[in-house]
Amino acid sequence: MKQMTGKKVGEGGCSEVFEWGGEQQIVKMAKANTNVDAVKREFSNSMLVWEKGLPSPRPYEFLEIDGRPSIVMERIQGESLMEHFFRYLMQAPSDNAPSDDETIKITARLLSETHRIDNLPLPPQRDMMIHAIRSASYLTESEKAQVIEHLQGLPLKKQVCHGDPNPGNIMVRGDQAVFIDWMNASTGNPEADLAEYIIMIRYAILPPHTPSSAADRFDLLREYIIEVFCEEYRRLSGVNSLDEVEDWIMPVAARKLCADAISEEEKTLLLAEIRSRL
Repeated sequence: MKQMTGKKVGEGGCSEVFEWGGEQQIVKMAKANTNVDAVKREFSNSMLVWEKGLPSPRPYEFLEIDGRPSIVMERIQGESLMEHFFRYLMQAPSDNAPSDDETIKITARLLSETHRIDNLPLPPQRDMMIHAIRSASYLTESEKAQVIEHLQGLPLKKQVCHGDPNPGNIMVRGDQAVFIDWMNASTGNPEADLAEYIIMIRYAILPPHTPSSAADRFDLLREYIIEVFCEEYRRLSGVNSLDEVEDWIMPVAARKLCADAISEEEKTLLLAEIRSRL
């Protein structure tokens, strides 16, 4: 018996999300910019991390609906960290440190938990990054070669990495949080995930409908947010220093030039960051 999709409950750069068979499941349907191999990879990645007990929704099946590759998965009843984050930004400005640092710490906690697992049969992080960098039309061939040479010289690790730890990919349910969207998951260096978060906070362009008060507050707090995030990650992971993360800023910024979900303005900022380091 063919099931029908219910109402639309979410949308991202690569997919639309609909109710599926009641309130306990959703179906994530790919947009035209996402091919069947990418969705199959996301399903496989999601199954691996869920079976390992990482904070993620349970995937049920891969299927095609009206020619669109799709994944049926557990529905997380809650709200995104993005919603939490915007409430954080809407707080009245103060000369004191912000009171709701818990919102910032959630991502650090999820990443520290994810990075404790190693050697899952996920795609190799470095191969994925090199492919993305070579596809970055904003860079010259010489610049791509320099970034890739730098990347190849970095130590190689084999820990589970999420690949896209932005607030829209985290759902909060009570006092628990889970990562969604494991399409870019890989086995590699945790420093790449940390660099991804730092770059996102430092250079993100907020949506045009964002209230000016929130945008101004975000600009004032960018480096503070990074500091709180890094300190919480250090505390939970037990590492003494995050100095290695600096080496990953350039290759991660180069990889992000391929992303559909970020603006041209943000890509211009990333390009300037890359070229300042070459």
